[in-house]
Amino acid sequence: MTARRLVIAIDGPAGSGKSTIARQLASRLGYVNLESGAMYRALALKALDDEISVYDENALRELAEDITIELIPQEDGNRVLLDGRDVSQRIRDADVTAAASHVSVHPAVRQIMVARQRAMGEVGGVVMEGRDIGTAVFPKADIKIFLDADAAVRAERRVLQDASVAPQNAQRVMAEIVARDRRDSTRATSPLVAAPDAVVIDSTHKSIQEVVDEIERVVREKLGEAELR
Repeated sequence: MTARRLVIAIDGPAGSGKSTIARQLASRLGYVNLESGAMYRALALKALDDEISVYDENALRELAEDITIELIPQEDGNRVLLDGRDVSQRIRDADVTAAASHVSVHPAVRQIMVARQRAMGEVGGVVMEGRDIGTAVFPKADIKIFLDADAAVRAERRVLQDASVAPQNAQRVMAEIVARDRRDSTRATSPLVAAPDAVVIDSTHKSIQEVVDEIERVVREKLGEAELR
């Protein structure tokens, strides 16, 4: 029997491990990892390159309508193409990360990006992570996961992940994370919140492997063990 191809939504705040967990889970299940954050980062990079203000919603909407963003699954994560150019590494830089957090709050921009994300995931067999996947992008997703962790732990993870950030700047990183949490949870459109039917996982004291194992158990229960053998 061929296993049904599910849509798995993973949401959570910055530093909760969404990207790493979604990538590993997708690899384990043979699914595609659709990384919504990479799409907003690509748009933010285009805005920076074109010197468009991250606060100019109309200009960003027009930009979002015109650009082409492709996510190409690889063993170690997605290759991200922006208008045919490989920007996989560039969109992880600090200036793009900061710009993306502002670009992503505009309702007009989110409307366009959500439509693109739905089109990319409508066939199933996808693990998609972000901040509003289970509530706005795929409200009928087969499985919804909400990852969370203590802000201090998330800041430590960010410092460990980014070699350009000195350990003594952990407090600054935590302040930025708290500010990002506040922006994401209070925005008018698609605020960061756990869907009512989401499985909430606190990863504060769990390893990436433990979280992936826990989500895989949820998937197996949904499909039935035999379908995944």
